[in-house]
Amino acid sequence: MSAPRGFTLLEVLVALLILGLAVVSLIQLSAQGLRLVKVAGDQQQAVLLAERLARATEPLAPGVQSGQEGAMTWERRVAPVGVPDELSPPNGPPPELLALTVTVRWDAGRSLELASLRLAPRAAPDAPTEASR
Repeated sequence: MSAPRGFTLLEVLVALLILGLAVVSLIQLSAQGLRLVKVAGDQQQAVLLAERLARATEPLAPGVQSGQEGAMTWERRVAPVGVPDELSPPNGPPPELLALTVTVRWDAGRSLELASLRLAPRAAPDAPTEASR
């Protein structure tokens, strides 16, 4: 009987090659995961900014506003939308329907748009004011 032999050089090289490929794949997956975490964080930050800008439009005034916060630029548009007569209340001033759009841009070409409709009470044209009484 012959004495047991160890691994051949070829077997050791194949094992190291397989181990090296596995380690490189795991490192690439980890790096991709970190990139996705950053993208998700930026997206969440853009959503929070857009929601804050949409809520901060009281009183609503038609027009366009823009600005920058950190690495993000934003634009808020408020425009009146016609309300059909059948949707107006029978007594009292008719409401004013406004279209609100907030667009947030960051990085190269990434953007988020939040759109909503808001009701704003319309002042009655003939209503007496406190000062005129």
